[in-house]
Amino acid sequence: MPKVPTAFIVALTFAVLASRGAAADASRGAALLEARFKQLDRDADGKLSREEAGDAAWFDRLDRDGDGIVTRDELRVVVGAIGRANSAPPRDQTPSGGDAPAVADEASPRVGPRVLKPAEVGVGRLVPDLTFTDVNGKKGRFSDYQSAKALVIAFTSTSCPITKKYAPSLARLEKEFAARGVVLLWLNPVATDAADDIRAVIADHRLAGRYVHDQAGRMALALGAKTTAEVFVLDAARTLVFRGAVDDQYGLGYALDAPRREYLREALDAVLGGMTPFVAATEAPGCVLDLAAGVPVATTGMPLSGAPAVTYHNRISRIVQNNCLECHRSGGVGPFSLATFEEVGSHAGMIRKQVARGAMPPWFAAPPEAGEASHWRNDRSLAPADKADLLAWIAGDRPLGNPAEAPLPRGFPAGWVIGKPDLVLQLPRAVAIKAEGVMPYQILRVETSFAEDKWVQAYEVQPTAREIVHHVIIKVHPKGSRAAAGAEGDVASEREGYFAAYVPGNGHAVFPPGFAKKIPAGSTVSFQMHYTPNGKATTDQTKLGLIFAAEPPRHVIHVAGVANARLRIPPGADNHAETAGLTLPFATTLLGFMPHMHVRGKAARYEVILPGGARRTLLDVPRYDFNWQLPYHFAEPPTFPRGSRIVYTAWYDNSAGNPANPDPAKLVRWGPQTFDEMMLGYVEYYVPGEKPAAPGKSNAEE
Repeated sequence: MPKVPTAFIVALTFAVLASRGAAADASRGAALLEARFKQLDRDADGKLSREEAGDAAWFDRLDRDGDGIVTRDELRVVVGAIGRANSAPPRDQTPSGGDAPAVADEASPRVGPRVLKPAEVGVGRLVPDLTFTDVNGKKGRFSDYQSAKALVIAFTSTSCPITKKYAPSLARLEKEFAARGVVLLWLNPVATDAADDIRAVIADHRLAGRYVHDQAGRMALALGAKTTAEVFVLDAARTLVFRGAVDDQYGLGYALDAPRREYLREALDAVLGGMTPFVAATEAPGCVLDLAAGVPVATTGMPLSGAPAVTYHNRISRIVQNNCLECHRSGGVGPFSLATFEEVGSHAGMIRKQVARGAMPPWFAAPPEAGEASHWRNDRSLAPADKADLLAWIAGDRPLGNPAEAPLPRGFPAGWVIGKPDLVLQLPRAVAIKAEGVMPYQILRVETSFAEDKWVQAYEVQPTAREIVHHVIIKVHPKGSRAAAGAEGDVASEREGYFAAYVPGNGHAVFPPGFAKKIPAGSTVSFQMHYTPNGKATTDQTKLGLIFAAEPPRHVIHVAGVANARLRIPPGADNHAETAGLTLPFATTLLGFMPHMHVRGKAARYEVILPGGARRTLLDVPRYDFNWQLPYHFAEPPTFPRGSRIVYTAWYDNSAGNPANPDPAKLVRWGPQTFDEMMLGYVEYYVPGEKPAAPGKSNAEE
């Protein structure tokens, strides 16, 4: 019989477990489904009607004979087919050789790169125009490289065992990227490394870049380097665009045959393509440098003593560029542009108010504990030093500074941020948007034209009228499913998650190497559009651009929705809580979350309860804002064992004190419109060991 897609049973099992009150503890997926079948079979006749199944989207996939009834035999056929055809590893184990990076753990002798929040380690700052003398006695300075597409400052040493291992890797990267305009500067901060050893390394690896023996540690101190294995990438304007590890092949206490993540290569590819690196900062395990004894160094890695005065060109323009311009520019969704010195000055009062109270940039996750790095790869909050400098500059004389210290202009092409798509799907018609009032959600569908399965490496959502698109939720419905036929918007469909999402300032996604999302052949793609009239009637015809993976992914990205359809928010309640959860049927790696409520939403929290009973908070959102449907992507995705339970709690303010509340006297229940409510916590994840099919090859045909 045809093989049942692994991705289907994963999604089905998560959807079943997320159903009303499910809390299955069975040891295998088959037992979990059998237990849920018994729960849903209210009349105990051994069959499920569509009504008993809650009109769930998975019903049609189990109803193999199309008679409107799912029997236990039909369920067993599907589960049995999966057991025979799919060769996944045991669900309570994580296969060896996975792709999770080696994560620093103080309790472990093995330490690998850990993702850091870029702004808190100086990424985005202007690097001083440092001078140096190389080992051949030739003087130079960083500005000598302004014609290069990128300058890589590679810290190294002839005595540190980790940097000795990285010499061949860096030499290969130097040769490979030279043709693309990238230059390497080798920087050795270890005073006792012998000159003969340095010359031997240069000769053995045929290093082309200039080699500097920074014996006094002056350059390392100015850059804020932490180890001998760290690399810094500067653009032509000396803006630091990446710092961290070359890759994850070598660390403290371990070595791999080949790297799983090539951070430097990925960063250079992104910078040369005009994009921000997917990971812009990591720790770089190596021999630790202790160069700052007695010298105050900022948390950003730039020395405080002798630092130049903050000006618009050398500091403020970069803060605005990195944190504001995505929305606040011509054609952006922000209410005004902040692209120039004059525009920043004209709106300084509003900037001060919104930044001081933490409303801008929009980011609502609770901050990490003191001394901890941010848990979120896409943390949009201002770094403390950036916030302090911006507010101090606004409160002061606002000096312009030297134009020669300005950053490279940040481009926002009319085309695609992700590059030219392989496929563009557009709404079948232009949607008329009225000038005033509130518009109900619009749901439009597009039939895909390809006849084979596709793996998506990147997507971008482009509204044609950005100023009135509040958010977009895009879903993929396999051919023949109930949702593909037009039924959507109920709780069952919401639990199935989403394929792509758009909110102002966050409309595209580029997945890490080896990760992809699937669009089955013949699928229907639905666009759930939320429009916000802004005083002028217009039209919108949103587009979805897709870039397909060149090879099968190692990990399939899934999204499940944790929902409580029975929410009941009393009139006048100002802090009403609702809870839902799902039990993980597999060892599962969580990639991130996206809480969703409407205008009464107040706060949200995700927790995990481990099989032994231990409970920990994964994401705390103490201030939920409906205007920003933000995702939260883990910097270091955690893996939890089978049987762990994800608990999602949402709080609501249905009182008159909530200025956005349409009717404080109303008993509020589930509904799709903003005057109704939803209690929906999206979970993005992958299952270690799941074996995807090759692009263009359907699982059902194997």
